[in-house]
Amino acid sequence: LEKNPDMADRIISLGIGDTTQPIPKHILSGLVSGASKLGTSDGYSGYGAEQGNGELRAKIASVLYNDLIAPEEVFVSDGAKCDIMRVQQMFGSGVVSAVQDPSYPVYVDTSVMLGQTGEQNESTMQYDNIVYMPCTAENGFFPDLASLPRADVVYFCSPNNPTGAAATKEQLEELVRVCKEKGSILVFDAAYAPFIRSEGVPKSIYEIEGAKEVAIECNSFSKYAGFTGVRLGWTVVPSDLKFKDGTPVRNDF
Repeated sequence: LEKNPDMADRIISLGIGDTTQPIPKHILSGLVSGASKLGTSDGYSGYGAEQGNGELRAKIASVLYNDLIAPEEVFVSDGAKCDIMRVQQMFGSGVVSAVQDPSYPVYVDTSVMLGQTGEQNESTMQYDNIVYMPCTAENGFFPDLASLPRADVVYFCSPNNPTGAAATKEQLEELVRVCKEKGSILVFDAAYAPFIRSEGVPKSIYEIEGAKEVAIECNSFSKYAGFTGVRLGWTVVPSDLKFKDGTPVRNDF
């Protein structure tokens, strides 16, 4: 900016953004009503179920996933961003993660916080021990998976933040296939799925055959219902997803 002040109004931040519109009235009224009930003997509910409200889990599975998943595979939380960190904590510090480049900062940030990474390269600003998957205009914003080294955990966001690119069904089929072949767990961030309008573009990784054996999906009500900042989301961990020793991943989550 110091060298090119005339470009100030053309710079786009690729960091974590913010919202500009208030919470919709029907969402706000529901929050107020729910909070008010807690002040009555009949309405007070105490601690909720640790996996989330059972009725909400069932609605997510049926309405948003068309019963592609079961309610017991849905874990309601305080948001997708928080769940990314919980996924990282489940895997621990001894794994190698792969991220799209560019991507939502939380995947790299949480990898650093968990101690998965090495030093930061001062020239590239990238960390050692992370597999960066270039997603540029030159490759159609989809990584060349065959050329990349194996990672234990692959983070993939579609539509992508910040590029907005949505992976096609064929591309996601390739992603699932490669993760299966390499023994990687795919963490699919579908928070921006409500923005997909094109026919045939998957809104969930579970629309891809075999994905339940390889993928975790994180999602949020932020875009579905204007819940940004209110903190409500969910993560799907299928019963078919298992570690190498055969134990279900969902048991650890």
